[in-house]
Amino acid sequence: MTWTANSCFVTLTILFLWRVEEIAEACSCAPVHPQQAFCNSDVVIRAKVVGEQLVDAGNDIYGNSIKRIKYDIKQIKMFKGPTRVFDAIYTAPTSAVCGVTLVNNGTEYLITGKLEADGTMHITLCDFIKPWEATSATQKKSLTQRYEMGCDCKITRCRFIPCIIHSPAECLWTDWVIEKTYNGGQAKHFACIKRSDDSCAWYRGEAQPKRDFLDIEDP
Repeated sequence: MTWTANSCFVTLTILFLWRVEEIAEACSCAPVHPQQAFCNSDVVIRAKVVGEQLVDAGNDIYGNSIKRIKYDIKQIKMFKGPTRVFDAIYTAPTSAVCGVTLVNNGTEYLITGKLEADGTMHITLCDFIKPWEATSATQKKSLTQRYEMGCDCKITRCRFIPCIIHSPAECLWTDWVIEKTYNGGQAKHFACIKRSDDSCAWYRGEAQPKRDFLDIEDP
């Protein structure tokens, strides 16, 4: 009887540890408005992939080799970041640990990412990465004119009604409750801009989306 109880305990412990490891390896990201992605990133560029290789990135605390995918890129335009040209970006080897898959077929991408201590650019599935042709006209224009103007504002994601904001310096992001997608009208056609009185409001871009929410006047 004692042996059976111990065996069950060991089995449950193994299953628990296996489940914890499985959860830890999953990649989960909260949706962010493109403007938030811009403001939170160290680097924002337009680029295309010209090569790909699996490289060593040192060892973990157990001495195991850490692998990274190195994408060789051709940088087309810098929207935010240091005054130099990036010729490579790095990501984890699998999507389970937030690795990003890019294609080397001439596709140009809008890529946001972080700077590592060694000056390299690292990207994850939590960054805003999208084919350039799939971005809206307002998103393209906002990369150089509008997003930075609202980096002191807070974009509050509304997941269900009623939605609440706690400060005049917030813009309520309602794409999910209105359109059931985070790639809706506000993400595609609006930027949250700070006004002269330090309040924030949605600023309408080139496209004219439907009047689904109230705060759409120009600042």
